[in-house]
Amino acid sequence: MARRINIVCVSGTRERLQMAGMIASVAAASGDEVSVFFSMNALAYFVKGADEQAPAEGHFGELMESNTGVPPFKQLFKFAAEMGDAKLLPCSMAIDLLELGQDDLEPELGEPTGLTVFLGDSAGAQLLTF
Repeated sequence: MARRINIVCVSGTRERLQMAGMIASVAAASGDEVSVFFSMNALAYFVKGADEQAPAEGHFGELMESNTGVPPFKQLFKFAAEMGDAKLLPCSMAIDLLELGQDDLEPELGEPTGLTVFLGDSAGAQLLTF
């Protein structure tokens, strides 16, 4: 039976975004229903043309940066959306604060979504926060 996994990403650090991306991609590829809500510091990495690297929180983040065998978190989220049909949802409040439009975001991100709607849709699902 497929699980429903909803992930909230608010952190802008490499380790947290990496773990959220790993969970999203593995769960989606396994047939689970996955929704990821990007807000606050996490959303900035999904603006078209954003090439800034997420800072490492500690030693493990530094190891991931230097190891070319570790797929970057953006690639993991893209895989989750393309191969597993995960929903990648930008926070409407964060979009407003950053003065962005839908066309400013990476194409795999869906329609801007409010937190109230996301939490309502998350009822009965596993909810993880990074």
